[in-house]
Amino acid sequence: MAQEIACRLYAARDLRIEPLAQPQPGGDAALIRVLRGGICGSDLHYYHDGGFGPVRVREPIVLGHEAAGVVEAAPAGSGLAPGQLVALSPSRPCGECEYCRAGEDRHCLAMRFSGSAMRLPHEDGFFRSRLYHPVAQCLPLPNDIGAEAAAGAEPLAVCLHALTMAPDLSDRRVLITGAGPIGAICIALARLHGAAEIIVTDVQDFTLGIARRMGADRAVNVAENPEALNDLAEGKGRVDVVLECSANPHAIAQAISMTRPQGTIVQIGVAGTLPLPLNLIVAKELRVFGTHRFDREFAQAVQMISTGRIDLSPMVTETLPATEAQRAFDLAGDRTQAVKVQLDFGA
Repeated sequence: MAQEIACRLYAARDLRIEPLAQPQPGGDAALIRVLRGGICGSDLHYYHDGGFGPVRVREPIVLGHEAAGVVEAAPAGSGLAPGQLVALSPSRPCGECEYCRAGEDRHCLAMRFSGSAMRLPHEDGFFRSRLYHPVAQCLPLPNDIGAEAAAGAEPLAVCLHALTMAPDLSDRRVLITGAGPIGAICIALARLHGAAEIIVTDVQDFTLGIARRMGADRAVNVAENPEALNDLAEGKGRVDVVLECSANPHAIAQAISMTRPQGTIVQIGVAGTLPLPLNLIVAKELRVFGTHRFDREFAQAVQMISTGRIDLSPMVTETLPATEAQRAFDLAGDRTQAVKVQLDFGA
């Protein structure tokens, strides 16, 4: 049996692989043996910078909020059975605040989110061999679905929620800025939703290659070819919908210049305070929407993966043993050779 470990971050660049303490049961929870965990952009911010925005690592924390595993034990009547493959939702809303009562759990005032340093004590995440997790947040998948695919439920849910902010993409020209994991999933969803044309921008040829495999019609390296999309800025802009996944100020400004009057920009990428060309936003009457996490979309993501309606495998560019987590994090942060890197806890 593989050594049981936890991947715990102490400070920026101080990621340690430690023996796993005995998981402690609590409430209506199932014991899960983690199989795969995906490294997310926020995990990388914690690893490289010790946090992002005002959120800082103030005590050791187990990272990870994208994972799938198998049930080892579950409470009677839970509907879960030993050996069952489950995707783990990292959101644990309180269910009592005004937002939860309104069905907007993602804005919960007392949200506990796995792998988050927002609160003290920090919420340990999924990058450990075993853990107890609330039954309601363990969503079963058919056992013929692999753990690699199941671990993609969380980022897929993020993108599904983002699309609820956009108009129907059918027969629309869609621009996706940033070809990382979220951008790659948005490409696949735009294709499923019948977009007439999908244009993707990035500054790395490697990620743009994955974008083409995910369904992009045009994949443009804007660092090498900054004028390549000038045609889309003609006539006040020719893009109907922008899914902005980079949080890069230059990418955002270019996207605004290419969006047609009364077009829609969905801001998915997260950064600090950025300058914006407000004159263009106002003059073109653009609809600009932020999007945050997900609610019921996690179950929708699990359903899509379970039925094979979406294939996220092209974006998983590397899988490394969890014992090599530091190497995995370094690789995940290198967009010249990686899009989504997963940790294998069974290796």
